[in-house]
Amino acid sequence: MKKHVNLLALSAVLIPAQFSCSSISNKQENPTGDLERPNIIIILADDMGYSDLGCYGSEIPTPNIDKLAAEGILFTQFYNAARCCPTRAALLTGLYPHQAGMGAMVNTQAEKPKGAYQGYLSDNSVTIAEVLKLGNYYTAASGKWHVGEERPYWPTDRGFDNYYGLISGAANYFDITKAKAPGVKRHFAIDSTEFLPDKETFYMTDAITENAVKFLQKAETKDQPFFLYLPYTAPHWPLHARQEDIEKYKGKYMKGWDVLRKERYERMLGLGIIDDSWPLSDRDPKIMPWEDLSEEQKAKSDLLMAIYAAQIDRLDSGIGEVLAQLDAMGKSENTLIIFLSDNGGCEEYEILGSDFWGNFWDGTAVPGSGESFHSYGAAWANLSDTPFRLYKKRIHEGGISTPLIVRWPDKIKSKGSINNQPGHIIDIMATICDITNIDYPETYNNNNIKPLAGKSLLPLLEGEENIDNDLFFWEHIGNRAVRHGDWKLVAKSKEAWELYNIKLDRTEMNNLIGSEPEIAGKLEAEYNAWAEENGVK
Repeated sequence: MKKHVNLLALSAVLIPAQFSCSSISNKQENPTGDLERPNIIIILADDMGYSDLGCYGSEIPTPNIDKLAAEGILFTQFYNAARCCPTRAALLTGLYPHQAGMGAMVNTQAEKPKGAYQGYLSDNSVTIAEVLKLGNYYTAASGKWHVGEERPYWPTDRGFDNYYGLISGAANYFDITKAKAPGVKRHFAIDSTEFLPDKETFYMTDAITENAVKFLQKAETKDQPFFLYLPYTAPHWPLHARQEDIEKYKGKYMKGWDVLRKERYERMLGLGIIDDSWPLSDRDPKIMPWEDLSEEQKAKSDLLMAIYAAQIDRLDSGIGEVLAQLDAMGKSENTLIIFLSDNGGCEEYEILGSDFWGNFWDGTAVPGSGESFHSYGAAWANLSDTPFRLYKKRIHEGGISTPLIVRWPDKIKSKGSINNQPGHIIDIMATICDITNIDYPETYNNNNIKPLAGKSLLPLLEGEENIDNDLFFWEHIGNRAVRHGDWKLVAKSKEAWELYNIKLDRTEMNNLIGSEPEIAGKLEAEYNAWAEENGVK
């Protein structure tokens, strides 16, 4: 990858050696005690695209997240599992989603099938919280769970001492009783008790932040290291934001998605996030050119993106509060912070010319308030995923590429560096086992535990330069892919395979399936073997 002048003055690229947790060779014979183990915070954004942060090229200011990047390592080729539930399962367990029982989405039926698509975390998996409890960590989570709708698969059933947040998926940010469809219920809980927030004062993002800070304050009273899992719901639809935040962004998107995609692309080149040999992908054919919209449509579209930007603004502010609390505790230096997103931008629910969302535009609801219910649609998701193709649920780069930022002042010496090493969300559990010197268990609660699928990123944090992490698999609702080295075989559900050289063409513009049949055949065989082994349909 060619190097570029970086607007954050990020330093040289590091390329890590990576090892699975089960093959760690540098573990101490005699651990020096719980208090010397690092604290850990994992922050997960929801439905936020690859280029939606300032440090990844966005026009949305994200100073607190940018600060993490300037003081840590910014990854350019890290992958999630394409959607909320599969990504959360892979993150929490270090397994592919199917191995953890979450190949699709949550299953709320009374009679739950067992297997790759059962819809709740498998008994043959362990969560990061359960593993860290073996090392005497205090464990807490504030935010969206979405990997087990019913008991006994809630956070406090899976290793968390304390929990506050949304057990279910997408919900109204101001009043969780207002669901997107009749009869849909959203579970919200404090620890293991169902809880209904006060709709007069509640705003989801703020509440998640406030309780994360409370858990940090509780951790300060304990003679233990701590783990805080902080999965926000922002900026997932519905587009709900504080009106004062929306006002900051109204009118800023009247340039339109075509101009803004090009501007983000140029900033990303300048930051060194992407290679200038990768062209900006074409506008999705189903999206109208901005100039073809009426003035009314432009104004409505500008407002939608303004609300989305406001949600990210409030997310960043919340992270700032968490960082301030960490500083006040004197714990910043020995705290590992990991920030990422669960999938690419979300194209769901087109808006132009549609009245599907009822009173959003009819004057009875204030856009962005809890009375409205909307998404920003494919056009703005195409901006969020700059420079890539496609969106959440898909396995093309726009659906699975995530920003990843890692800060750990005590360990990371090359602060503000960019890393181009491919990695996958399954690597996070292995990394945590490695840095805490806690063995990943073979059995837990009398269940045999599946071996880790991921590899440790600790050698990267220590500055090593070998590469040993280049084979990854995906499947979600029929969308599927395998990446091995520089090659990626990918397909939409029920469609034919496509083949891309990711090193030369990460925006997936030049399908080589016809000219490289041997490579395609090898990758397909690898995918089929993985799918067979893991119960993938």
